[in-house]
Amino acid sequence: MEFAHPKYLFLLLLLIPLIVWYIVKLSNMQANYKLSSTKAFDRVGPTWRVTLRHIPFLLRVLSIGLIVVVLARPQSTTTYDKSKTEGIDIVIALDISSTMLAMDFQPNRLEAAKNVAAEFISARENDRIGLVVFAGESFTQCPLTTDRQVLLNLLHEVDFGMIQDATAIGMGLANSVNRLKDSKAKSKVIILLTDGSNNWGQIAPLTAAELAKEYGIRVYTIGVGKRGLAPFPVAIGSSITRMMQADIDEKTLSQIATITGGKYFRATDNNSLKSIYEEIDSMEKYIINTNQVTRRKELFVPFALLALGLIVVELVLRRTVFRSIP
Repeated sequence: MEFAHPKYLFLLLLLIPLIVWYIVKLSNMQANYKLSSTKAFDRVGPTWRVTLRHIPFLLRVLSIGLIVVVLARPQSTTTYDKSKTEGIDIVIALDISSTMLAMDFQPNRLEAAKNVAAEFISARENDRIGLVVFAGESFTQCPLTTDRQVLLNLLHEVDFGMIQDATAIGMGLANSVNRLKDSKAKSKVIILLTDGSNNWGQIAPLTAAELAKEYGIRVYTIGVGKRGLAPFPVAIGSSITRMMQADIDEKTLSQIATITGGKYFRATDNNSLKSIYEEIDSMEKYIINTNQVTRRKELFVPFALLALGLIVVELVLRRTVFRSIP
C-alpha cells in the first residue's frame, strides 16, 4: 500500500497536543467534599463508567487519525511490463555452384557456409528466416518461417548438383527479394553468400540490388574464398585436388551492399565466416517494445467508513452512557 498524498500524514502530529490537552484537563478536574468521616466509602470502588470514561476521547483520536489517512489517499499499486517483440525477416541466399566445393574451408566452402548459417538460424529465435539457393538458376529451398527445425532440415539437404551449375548472383538476389517484398516486418534483410562472379541468368546483380532498395531490403554480401589459389577437387567426391584462382567479383558485391544500405564482407576461412555472421547478428537485432503499466486501486473508502462509524459511536456514548452534567 502507498499514499497518493503522503505529506498529509504529518497532520497526525496534531494528535500529540490534543492528547496532552486531554491529560492536563483530567488533572485539573477535582471535586472537594467536606465529610466528618470517609469510613462509609472504604468498600466503594470506581464504577465501570469511571473505568471506561476515556473511551469517547480514544474514539475521537482514532477517528481524527483515520480522517488524516483518508486525506493521504491510500492506494494499492500493481505494476507490470507489457512487451511486444518484433522480429526481422531474413532470407539467406546461398551459392551452391561447383566452386563452393573448394577445400580452402573445412571440409569445403559449401559445408562451412551451411554449418555457420545453421548456428545463425538457431540463435535468431524471434525472426522469420527463409532459404534461397542459386547456381545457374535459383529456387526457394524454404520460405520465410519461424519453424527452426524444418528450416535446419532443409538447409542440411542443400548440396551441389541440385540445379544447373553456373553462378547467377542476380537471379539468386532477385528470388530473395521476391520472398521479402510483401513482408510487413519493419526490418527486411538478405544475406547473400557467393564465391564467384555473375556469369549466368537474365537479371543483373545491380538490377536486383535496385529492386531490393525499392522494397526497403538491406543486403549483406559475403565473398567466400581464400585470397590467391585454392584447392579444388578434380571430381565430385575425389580426394585429388588441383589449385585454382578464386574469382570473386568483390566490386559488384560491394556495390550491392552499398545500394541497399548493407555491408560487404570477405571470408577467407571458417573462423572469419563465423565472425561475419556474428557481426550481422549484432547489427540486426529484433525490436522489443516495453510499456510499463501501473494500475492503482483506491483504498480510502474503508478508512472513511470506519472514521464515520467511530464518530457516530462517540457521539452516542457522550449523550448516553458517558453523559456529563455541568
